[in-house]
Parts: sequence; C-alpha cells; structure tokens
Amino acid sequence: MTTGTEDSRRKRNRCLLCIAAGIIAQTIIIVLFVVFVLRVKTPKVRLDSVAVDSLATNSSSSSPSFKVEINAVVAVKNNNFGHYKFESSKATFSYKGTDVGEGTIAKEKAKAKKTKRINVVVSLSSNKVSSHSELSSDLRSGNLTLTAYAKLDGKVHLLNVLKKKKSADMNCTINLDTKAKMVRVLTCK
Repeated sequence: MTTGTEDSRRKRNRCLLCIAAGIIAQTIIIVLFVVFVLRVKTPKVRLDSVAVDSLATNSSSSSPSFKVEINAVVAVKNNNFGHYKFESSKATFSYKGTDVGEGTIAKEKAKAKKTKRINVVVSLSSNKVSSHSELSSDLRSGNLTLTAYAKLDGKVHLLNVLKKKKSADMNCTINLDTKAKMVRVLTCK
C-alpha cells in the first residue's frame, strides 16, 4: 500500500518530466526554425530571355559596325522566406570586354519564394569597338557574342524585423545570329 507522500512525489516527478520534455521540444523547434527559416540566401539574377527588336550591321572590313535594340527580361529569383528589396542598377552589355550599351534595372521588390521579372530595353552600338580586329569577321559569320553583367544591392527582410544585406550578380553570354536577327544561345553563370 502506498502512502499519500509517495503518490504526490510520483505526480510531482511526472509533472517535472513533462515540463522538461516540453522545454526540450521547444528548444528543438526554435533551433530548426533558426537554421532553416532564418538562414538568408543570396538571390539569383539571370537574363530570362532576350528579344531582338531591331538590328543593323555593316560587315565591311574598313568600318564594321552594328546597332541593336534588344528587349531583355531580367529574372530575380528569391529563395528566402522574406522579401528582397533591391536598389536601381545598371545592366552593362559588352563585346570582347568593351561596353556597347547599358540598361536600367528599376528598383523593385522580389517577394518571398518568388521570381520577379523586369523588362529592360537596351540600345547597343559598336561606336567604341569599330576598330576591333575581330568585329568584321564576327559580323560576316553572322555570330555576334555579347556579355551582360549586373550587380543588384539590396536587403532581405525576414519577418519584417530582421534585415540582411545581400548582393546578387548577373553574368550572362548572348550569341546573336545577325543574319536571322535573333538570339541563338543565352547562358548565365
């Protein structure tokens, strides 16, 4: 036969055991939340598509030139649980390391776990590279290779309390078919 003090001791021990198990469970939940939800990842910036609006070329060896109007779609993929606000930036297009044009990426916000697409219209001109030795042969072959670079600076806002600065880089290569007036290959790193 058990006495009243032994029953109360067992109940007290069970109660303490339940409290300890609750504290351990809450600690595990908080650690998992911090590790998986509050971890801030760098957003990804890529050229989603590039359309050639107009294209004019001169492939003569004495004065090779090109003038291209493109409509590019820049995609900002945000894999975070908070939104990513970024400042206005420039997308620079170059031929063999020489800038041939730039477009403006407007100040925007990419929502949590979403991809924000931004249209950028760019005029490209070979004014600065017409003396380049390979330009004439590239235009005659119908294959013009351009690179596009942009850097977005912004902040990831988690739970409207935490703000973490993140910069995202875009580095893409565009192969234009000057004869068909279209983009053949678009690759981004």
